[in-house]
Amino acid sequence: MSGTTGRLTVLAEAAWPEPGDAAPPPVPGYVHSSFPPLVAAVAERCLTRAYGQRPAPGGERTAVVLVSAAGDRASAAHVRVTVAGGGRPGPLFFFQSVPNSVAGHVAARWGLGGPVVCLAPAGDPRAEGTAEAELLLHDGDADRALLVLIEQAPDDDGAGRPAGVPGGAAGTTAVAVLLGGGDAP
Repeated sequence: MSGTTGRLTVLAEAAWPEPGDAAPPPVPGYVHSSFPPLVAAVAERCLTRAYGQRPAPGGERTAVVLVSAAGDRASAAHVRVTVAGGGRPGPLFFFQSVPNSVAGHVAARWGLGGPVVCLAPAGDPRAEGTAEAELLLHDGDADRALLVLIEQAPDDDGAGRPAGVPGGAAGTTAVAVLLGGGDAP
């Protein structure tokens, strides 16, 4: 898919879920939540559409801009319940509770050499993410930007579906857009 978003060109775009999708594959080192697997899966799908296979072409600096108003709801809820019950969250939750950890995972897998930025938008997530991407390209920090927009449903059970809905479709969705162009100096 190609088009324009502001001053940037859409080089590739993907969503999760798309027809035929089940749960996204697990990501080693991440537990309990659908947030990291969804980010990784939608980014993988978008970058594969753009580049065919890993790694991204050398010499190109691609930023990763992760946008989520609520972040990883399932992990946060798990930690909250565990601590309230007097338990101790496992060490992986400290790592994965920072959304840029999975964005960094995507960057490392694909050899993306640009900055990693995470935003919690106050307004339109795509507009705010695109504005950040435009800024990164305009300032010369990146040549392209992978914009990942993700929101977990409030009742996501950690597997990407509302609690109590076996294998059901969820309100948890993700979109990835590879952007290029702009008016870099």
